[in-house]
Amino acid sequence: MRIFEPHAHMYCRLTDDYERMSLAGITTIQEPAFWLGTCRTTPESFYDYFEHITVFERKRAERYGVRHYQSIGLNPKDAKNLALTVPCVKGMRHFFDRPSVIGVGEIGLDDNTQEELEGMRIQIELAQELKLPALIHTPHVNKRLGVTMIRDTIVANPQWNRDLLLVDHITEETIDLVRPLGVWTAMTVYPVTKLSPERAVAMLKRYGPEKLMVNSSVDWGESDPLSIPRVVRLMRREGFTENDIENFVWKNPVRFWGQSGRLVETV
Repeated sequence: MRIFEPHAHMYCRLTDDYERMSLAGITTIQEPAFWLGTCRTTPESFYDYFEHITVFERKRAERYGVRHYQSIGLNPKDAKNLALTVPCVKGMRHFFDRPSVIGVGEIGLDDNTQEELEGMRIQIELAQELKLPALIHTPHVNKRLGVTMIRDTIVANPQWNRDLLLVDHITEETIDLVRPLGVWTAMTVYPVTKLSPERAVAMLKRYGPEKLMVNSSVDWGESDPLSIPRVVRLMRREGFTENDIENFVWKNPVRFWGQSGRLVETV
């Protein structure tokens, strides 16, 4: 069975992780830009990072038979500084000419500030202009407040194509806020700070697979590059059919990211 990992920060993972993911059935990875641990001070420093994930990470993945795509954007931790965000968004446009860049992200909220909200709005507008999917990060703390702010922003912009919006890191307390909007949602299976496979499968059972995905958001924290294979194993134990599982971990990510028109993969 093929697995599409729709959110993984391979920049900070060992090359061995590519091998493990490949052996577990992960054939495709989508890597969104993220915060590198310290706030950058010039647009050029972002561009060097975007160059890395769109060139070097693709080559690392290819060695293990894994196709690597990317989304480009300013993570909310960086987007707090609008004096940096605005020129950087203007200057990063040429990266969207690359065939492996399939979206804008990850963008969204961290501390739920108005500056972050404006940085998110600017980048959603860019994604809508380019007709590309946008991956929206929801905060780790005060999550319900942050998701409410994201929901209200989406509602206030009825011209946005909601099929191109993905609200990520959704939990039991927040999914009801955005599910009715018709946007895509994603659950993150991440030890300690986010969901377990059991919680993710329970949410899948309750809400169904329509416009729903699961990811690992693997990074340099206590994360697991095999989170999705663990969800697959649990789904089998819980009696899901192979067709149900393939629809959830392969077809749904392909449907969402395939809106870019740049995926080699098909449903």
